[in-house]
Amino acid sequence: MGKMVTVPIPIKSTMIAPCGMNCSLCLANFRDVKGCKGCKGSDENKPYHCIACSIKNCEYLAKSKTKLCYDCEKFPCTRLKRLDKRYRTKYTMSMIENLENIRDNGIRSFIKIEKDRWKCRKCGKILCVHREVCIYCGEKWK
Repeated sequence: MGKMVTVPIPIKSTMIAPCGMNCSLCLANFRDVKGCKGCKGSDENKPYHCIACSIKNCEYLAKSKTKLCYDCEKFPCTRLKRLDKRYRTKYTMSMIENLENIRDNGIRSFIKIEKDRWKCRKCGKILCVHREVCIYCGEKWK
């Protein structure tokens, strides 16, 4: 992986993927100039698995009003359930819970909660969901 940035793209609505992933917390967001701009951003510098993602490219999602999986007739589908299980197990994050929170309380409320939830208690910077320690100060958060 490349050198880490000092300021990743902050937590905002454009960084919430259709599956409910907060792309601001993804390791790819913490890279130097070749950092990923999130699922909704350009495919430039995006990992291949994100470009080819079956959820991002889902035919049902394309028909939805919000372009978020909770707005789909198949929510939660098998693809999303598999992703959710992996993230709950490995990273203490549930995409399905994120989407339900957005659906029930709105994106602004969700973003406010995420900013507090994923802030390092020692240095105050954004945590990376894929690391057990803060990338900036080394504080263990999991």
